Amino acid sequence: MRATKLSLTRSVGMLLLLVSASAPIVVAQQSVPFEGGRPVLPRGLPIPPLPEEPVVYATAEGQDIRVTVVASGLDWPYSLAFLPDGGILVTERAGKLRIIRDGVLDPEPVRGGPEAYFVGRSGVPGAYHGYMDIALHPAFEDTRFVYLTYTKPLANGATALSLARGVWDGVSLTEMQDIFMPNAGDRSRIAFAPDGTLFFSTNGGDSQDLLSHGGKILRINDDGSVPADNPFVGRTDAAPEVYAYGTRTSLGLAVHPGTGELWQAENGENGGDEINVIRPGLNYGWPIVSFGRTYPGPWRAEYPNHENFEPPVVFWMPSIAVSGLAFYTGDALPRWKGDVFVGGLRTGEIPGTGHVERILFNENMEELRREELLVDWRRRIRDVRQGRDGFIYLTTDEEQGAVLRIEPVE
Repeated sequence: MRATKLSLTRSVGMLLLLVSASAPIVVAQQSVPFEGGRPVLPRGLPIPPLPEEPVVYATAEGQDIRVTVVASGLDWPYSLAFLPDGGILVTERAGKLRIIRDGVLDPEPVRGGPEAYFVGRSGVPGAYHGYMDIALHPAFEDTRFVYLTYTKPLANGATALSLARGVWDGVSLTEMQDIFMPNAGDRSRIAFAPDGTLFFSTNGGDSQDLLSHGGKILRINDDGSVPADNPFVGRTDAAPEVYAYGTRTSLGLAVHPGTGELWQAENGENGGDEINVIRPGLNYGWPIVSFGRTYPGPWRAEYPNHENFEPPVVFWMPSIAVSGLAFYTGDALPRWKGDVFVGGLRTGEIPGTGHVERILFNENMEELRREELLVDWRRRIRDVRQGRDGFIYLTTDEEQGAVLRIEPVE
């Protein structure tokens, strides 16, 4: 019987060899065009117009919500900050600061901000953002300090990522000055720690080189100086501002309301988006390990894992181009209290698939479930913030962008 099976196997193999020698080779996959080492994006899905009236949705936890367009016609809105008087400051990547008062967008930009450089469409390789993140000082009502990350134009056409600080006088920024300029990177988020120090994320550069600020989470004082207790202070082989390293492109930062630890939303490559808990001195592995693929298709790591490096608490495959990050701590949406919200710019490298995701964790901050929200809006969600009113606010990353509000249905 065994001899018969071997003979049959050899006969089939000879037949396949003869067929393959005479028949053309048929390949099922298309040849995908590449540009700059990345697949050229498809046209994607059509984005519907913004609704003129609020839209009501049922959600997974039995909590109905209403989504309202607070302001529209913004030029690629990036980030939000909520003033004590109810005003909302909005950065535009074109290098302008806008303000919304009583639900109305002031047609004139806020004066006093720094000159910024931007080029290209958001989401396209080679694009630079003018204004990016914005944050108020923890003691804002005393200091009136506003912090802004932006792309600073330099001599001879050069640019640099910079952190500026100014004083808000109620209508404009005054006394604006650069207080910190990293030696690498062109994208950034900022977040204040409970002790008043400031976390500052960067991309680019060699994320494993401790002398480079690129691909790091930096920690500085509110005046741009170095905290004495940073993990690499005093070492000749490390920049003293480095707090954690081995990160890629951080598009969301938020401080956990209970532990005070920094959480980071990190864009992967072709998949491998992450949420990380950032702890001092730790290495998060980029570009050595990842749960994603490279843009041409192969896995970033031979066996996708985070062995010997700090692993993420959440990851995505395929990627959602994870962006803004916020913990919900309000009372207005009680069934979401304690949940994490992230923005998504696009899913699976397909334009027109942006949305918001809600992630529920257990008491050990282990993921239990996720819910996708606003999928039918199809917009690139750049920022997610909780307002002083306990509602959730979003910015849509587009040429005629908007600020959206999620609130409960009364």
